[in-house]
Amino acid sequence: MIRRHATELRLLLAFFDALAAIAVLGVAGAFRFGVEGPFDPLLAAIPNPFIAIVAYAVAWPAALWTQGLYRTRVRLTVRGEIVDVLRATALFAAGVLSLLFLLKLPDVSRAVLLIVFPLLAISALVTRLALRWLLVRLRERGRNTRFILVIGSNGAAQSFADLVESRHDLGLMIIGHLAPVGQERSVTRPILGSVEQIEEVLHTNVVDEVAICLPVSQWARIDEIARVCEEEGKIVRIPMYLLEHTLSTGRVEEIEGLPIYSIVTGPDRVLGLVAKRMLDLVSAAILMVVLSPVMAGIAIAIRRDTPGAVLFRQRRVGLHGRTFDVVKFRTMADGAEERLAEVLELNEIRGHAFKVTTDPRVTPVGRWLRRTSLDELPQLWNVMRGEMSLVGPRPPLPSEVVGYDVWHRRRLSMKPGMTGLWQVRARNEQEFDRWVETDLEYIDAWSFWLDLRIILQTIPAVLNREGR
Repeated sequence: MIRRHATELRLLLAFFDALAAIAVLGVAGAFRFGVEGPFDPLLAAIPNPFIAIVAYAVAWPAALWTQGLYRTRVRLTVRGEIVDVLRATALFAAGVLSLLFLLKLPDVSRAVLLIVFPLLAISALVTRLALRWLLVRLRERGRNTRFILVIGSNGAAQSFADLVESRHDLGLMIIGHLAPVGQERSVTRPILGSVEQIEEVLHTNVVDEVAICLPVSQWARIDEIARVCEEEGKIVRIPMYLLEHTLSTGRVEEIEGLPIYSIVTGPDRVLGLVAKRMLDLVSAAILMVVLSPVMAGIAIAIRRDTPGAVLFRQRRVGLHGRTFDVVKFRTMADGAEERLAEVLELNEIRGHAFKVTTDPRVTPVGRWLRRTSLDELPQLWNVMRGEMSLVGPRPPLPSEVVGYDVWHRRRLSMKPGMTGLWQVRARNEQEFDRWVETDLEYIDAWSFWLDLRIILQTIPAVLNREGR
């Protein structure tokens, strides 16, 4: 099924395809013209050869992208992958030959091209077969796993769960089933409750996807179940042999020939998410190096100000309920967590969040760090680890998430960020519901360019010391 956030893998695959395109061109040139200077006749036949080779190396991954070969779709059986690679090759060949005709470049060796096109197809297929093998091995070791809840407890639900877990390359693990009232319970995996308890189960377990395997007699409830899952940002999967009508907006995928109707909420734009993760990695790495003197100075100031550790770690909730330890510079006196009860009544936020402007536990250096937002610089490490993004919803505490309403939980359908639309627009907002509305607006309207705008708008907010 679609792996919505495997952006580094897609980017690396596109990079290898571009390198393979250059290598294939060299092999074809060596075969046609000899190993000494295999590119020379080609370069002599093309004006602006550097631009032409760069365009060629970019166009080949673009052709593969048009056939969906950078999306980890479940319909990509080996046979389906071969068909898609052949389609991409035909598209690429048609484009190259048409361009040569339009630009009137008759000196480009057609013999080289007849070697290049089959070799490109072979290289793309071999790369993906190797990747498939690697993913199977990694997922067999429990790496990069996503968790799926199955609605239904009969034979159809059991068969679907067995099918999903038999495909190790999907990286999906069944956490259990929800049983409709009165339905037989013939599944071998845990039954976590009844269908009526779906909200409770979603709130107490890490769930990335929900598969609905209900019999026709139970399908009057499908809209209700799908609505709850969509509100919480879960991907919904429905075997097509059960589906009698179209729901919301979705698309059809396959697992070994079984059509699955998928309802995907939130961003699912592959190239944009690749760019987002690339921006996170590159920016976080550069900022950690450039700002290392600043962070060293902050560490010294904290140690001289009050006794205690320099860094403060706190458990937060991330994508689809996954917990992680956020890292920040310590801004409070040592033991401040034990004194939380003393300041609860000072909370300025109405709702499931906590903020106090004049918190007596904050140290003098900590007060300055909060105003400048410099206390959050160590979160660059969380970004590097993939637990956070530069831009996203605010990462909540587990105690806050417990009290969320259903619609609040959809903010967990995207990685939390160091900054976000909430910080540049509603940073001093005292209504928690308004924070959530801003986060959901960001999720629904997300694009790479929106992230860039938010980052640029965050800079003056930090320089103006608008933090609290």
